[in-house]
Amino acid sequence: MLLTIDVGNTHTVLGLFEGEDVIEHWRLATDARRTADEIAVVLQGLLAQSPLLKGADVDGIAICSTVPSVLNEMREMCRRYYGDVTAVIVEPGIRTGVPVRMDNPKEVGSDRIVNALAAIDQYGGPCIIVDFGTATSFDAVSAKGEYVGAVTAPGIEISVDALAAAGAQLHKVELVRPRSVIAKNTVEALQAGIIYGFAGQVDGIVERMAAELADDPDEVTVVATGGHAALVVGESRSIDVHEPWLTLIGLRLIYHRNTS
Repeated sequence: MLLTIDVGNTHTVLGLFEGEDVIEHWRLATDARRTADEIAVVLQGLLAQSPLLKGADVDGIAICSTVPSVLNEMREMCRRYYGDVTAVIVEPGIRTGVPVRMDNPKEVGSDRIVNALAAIDQYGGPCIIVDFGTATSFDAVSAKGEYVGAVTAPGIEISVDALAAAGAQLHKVELVRPRSVIAKNTVEALQAGIIYGFAGQVDGIVERMAAELADDPDEVTVVATGGHAALVVGESRSIDVHEPWLTLIGLRLIYHRNTS
């Protein structure tokens, strides 16, 4: 079985593949202070407690990370505890098959390249990936499978925290769909502003990106992923597909591309 690990700024998502299927998954808080030994204890505990694994062994690991300090500990964890398992870490020198047409390709996060590979493999191009993470990231992939550009906006969680910190009578609210857009209380007013506001932001940015990406914007497939995607997908007019495991799928593809 292949273990895939996507380390984000806020959360770390782990998925276990049997063939092309995710058969188990976990979401953890990303902690830059966690050592390789602590990571191994958490990982082995999760694997041991899963009723779906039935004693199956991990025979491959694929990792990408936007947090350098965590990536170093992940590398050490693989070396110390999974030394006999082939590990692929997405970093310079790894074959992704995605040409990066940016002014400085090294600035592009590894997770964005992984997402681009998965989207082009699953849905073809041209496409736009909207990743609802710590930031809301918009990535453009051409019909040729090239990563051609990006938009980055503040994420939902960051925006909620900033609003609660700056407003004396405002506070964090549960991120759920309110009864209506025109709210009758402060909590639902905040919920409406967050959910419908981000849906409108997504539609506006995607519309502009699609117009630049293709002669016919209707040919562009818009794929949503990330921890907060489910909040916005149902309210957005532009999102075609919701794939929560897009990054994990990309890691699976990169693992096989570099080990076959």
